[in-house]
Amino acid sequence: MGQRVAGKVALVVGAGQTEGATVGNGRAAALLMAREGAAVVAVDRDAASAEKTAQEIIDEGGRAPTVRADVASEADIEAVAACVDAYGRLDILHDNVGVAGAAAGDAPVTEIEPETFSGIVAVNLQGMVPTCKHALRIMREQGSGVITDIASNAVLIDYPNVAHRISKAGVLSLPPHVAAANASHGIRANAVLPGLMETPMAMEPRVRQSGASLEQVVAERDARVPLRHPGGTAWDVAHAPLFLASDEAAFNTGPPPVVDGGQSLLTG
Repeated sequence: MGQRVAGKVALVVGAGQTEGATVGNGRAAALLMAREGAAVVAVDRDAASAEKTAQEIIDEGGRAPTVRADVASEADIEAVAACVDAYGRLDILHDNVGVAGAAAGDAPVTEIEPETFSGIVAVNLQGMVPTCKHALRIMREQGSGVITDIASNAVLIDYPNVAHRISKAGVLSLPPHVAAANASHGIRANAVLPGLMETPMAMEPRVRQSGASLEQVVAERDARVPLRHPGGTAWDVAHAPLFLASDEAAFNTGPPPVVDGGQSLLTG
């Protein structure tokens, strides 16, 4: 284990993942922060998946209590904040919730169903507001803290589905608001914009829907990324919030890092 966030308490929301052959963004972030010394509270609406993440952390010698919570429920998030209070502080909030693609019912603007649009926005965007709200209560009292929200490079490219793009555009605007309003309290906030990553949530639905092999789906996605040898993984995404949470980023707040292998450079 390293020491980049040693002694800090990290709340990772979305610490579980879709099951698959690779690691997901939330699990990778939780594991990496634990390996670098943080006590991680693993939160997910899938309690069993959060427990798997926590067990990996425990097996490596870390600490990782789990909490089952749905970000669409503010009562759940209040309960999470109470759990974190047991540590006496909260240094890092990493929001990694999100749904996307046809598996979530997303579609172009001419085809989207209102209920689907509302449901995706409720998870991807609305769910991040109460987590920030209740984390800020703790962070303001202690005079420090770091918040990172996972957005998406879908807001920068020619992304076809409207709900994911619009909801993640909202996520992109949330950390600058939080950063500006809370800088005087010693609190930093940034979004992170991942691109085409080889995560189970991204890969498994495409394998099922297309009938192609995992290797074929990976190759097709990699072909859309300039820096594609090898393609991006959840570990690439996880290193961004780790850096932002560390003292190395003590003067970084507001603007987001883009972790997409240069895909967004092709736009325009």
